[in-house]
Amino acid sequence: MERIAKFHKVSLPQFLADWTETFGGAEDEARAAYDGVRLPVRATAGSAGYDFFAPKTLTLAPGETVKVPTGVRAQMQNGWVLQIFPRSGLGFKYRLQMDNTVGIIDSDYFGAQNEGHIFIKMTNCTNSGKTVEIPCGSGFAQGVFLPFGITEDDGAGAQRRGGFGSTT
Repeated sequence: MERIAKFHKVSLPQFLADWTETFGGAEDEARAAYDGVRLPVRATAGSAGYDFFAPKTLTLAPGETVKVPTGVRAQMQNGWVLQIFPRSGLGFKYRLQMDNTVGIIDSDYFGAQNEGHIFIKMTNCTNSGKTVEIPCGSGFAQGVFLPFGITEDDGAGAQRRGGFGSTT
């Protein structure tokens, strides 16, 4: 296996701004969440996915959505992409789904204006009325690094500035 990437925490000021925009609340809660940010890890040597951990307890009633500032950024080699999926058990038990189906983290996102801060937006799409609770510090999503190709006549040369929707 190739070693092609490394996870980092975003800076404290970036995290505080993103946390406050998402959850509001007191700065001491945001600082405590930042101090508790765990970088993604694989659970076993055979695991493809790196588990992302909840920075706070997340409770989603049926139909509810949450946008989670993970405090994490991914630095990876060109030619690779990080794809984000819900943890298998949460999808299977609760129909917890990513709002964009699969999160795509491009290699140049690391240098974006928001430091490449990875957000994960999920909805409890249950059809059985189940509320899902994800305890603080537990895995709720997984990221898989995959190589990608481009067309022979590709001419992309623009430089990324922002995050969501910044490449169109």
